[in-house]
Amino acid sequence: MSETLQGAGRPVPAESSWTPVDGRLLDVEDLFVEFRTRDGVAKAINGVSFSLDEGETLAVLGESGSGKSVTAQAIMGILDSPPGFITGGRIRYCGTDLLGLTEKQRREVRGPEISMIFQDALSSLNPVFPVGWQIAEMLRVHRGANRSDAREGAIRLMERVNIPAARQRVNAFPHQFSGGMRQRIMIAMAIALDPAVLIADEPTTALDVTVQAQIMALLAELQEERRMGLILITHDLGVVADVADRIAVMYAGRLVETADVHPIYAAPAHPYTKGLLASIPRLDQKGQELSAIGGLPPNLTRIPPGCPFNPRCPYAQDVCRHDPPPPLIEVRPGRRSACHFTDRVLADSEVEFDHTHPGAQEEGR
Repeated sequence: MSETLQGAGRPVPAESSWTPVDGRLLDVEDLFVEFRTRDGVAKAINGVSFSLDEGETLAVLGESGSGKSVTAQAIMGILDSPPGFITGGRIRYCGTDLLGLTEKQRREVRGPEISMIFQDALSSLNPVFPVGWQIAEMLRVHRGANRSDAREGAIRLMERVNIPAARQRVNAFPHQFSGGMRQRIMIAMAIALDPAVLIADEPTTALDVTVQAQIMALLAELQEERRMGLILITHDLGVVADVADRIAVMYAGRLVETADVHPIYAAPAHPYTKGLLASIPRLDQKGQELSAIGGLPPNLTRIPPGCPFNPRCPYAQDVCRHDPPPPLIEVRPGRRSACHFTDRVLADSEVEFDHTHPGAQEEGR
């Protein structure tokens, strides 16, 4: 039984050979993923690169279809093949390329080292088994715990994620819990083996605002407590403002902007990020109209030439339609953007921020 189930921090199993390299847990390098369908090849991921350090929270943002969940599935090694194929790149965990491992070796990483919270708890939990049995299964299979110890471990994990009366509810079935409680059970399963990296895929989908805040606070607490690297996948920029260290914005399978959390909210450098931020309702402005990005994300089997965002972009010019997609380059220290007109977007963003936040200069923007 691991030390964490007895109340301590994240242990490193004696047999584990996984050691972060200079604090770096994960490196995704130039990742490409395709889905081969009857309608053609869908280019779901197109050269994505990012990293994750111990204790860091990286938020990956974008609309549905931008490639967030596919990136997570590629990291976990759970892409359905066919039709999904990783066609290029590397996924390094503690310096080792996971794409070079056998399936048996990947199973030794999946769960004990890198774990995932799936976005739909009701469909992810097995409806015919008690929730305690499903949590305990992780401990029986991966830690060799006997039934009694595994059950006690499941109860402690349920208590840790703040499920009331865990000992009495350990034999309850998923349908007997609310949506927020089911999401907590999913979190308990994900942390059962003390992973170093936790991927949370839309963990607050379909939850009300109060429960969203509770789930986000719990994830932040667990991340700090266990020094996990946390990848938080969401389409809602408002959810991650207080918990993320860095933000990566995706569109059409590409990263279009990366930055520390505060600068990106203060002055986005890419038109897509700017549009996402403008769509968030603001409590300090009464009667404002909700802004929306016109059009729809592209069909990934027919991504438009040039910058993929150009059909929806208010800054688009001929260079955006005909030249190759702009690379993700550093535009300021710690900030990268993939736009031909980053300077103009930043300047506009800063003017708008100054106008709507009169105290920005004093706050040290």
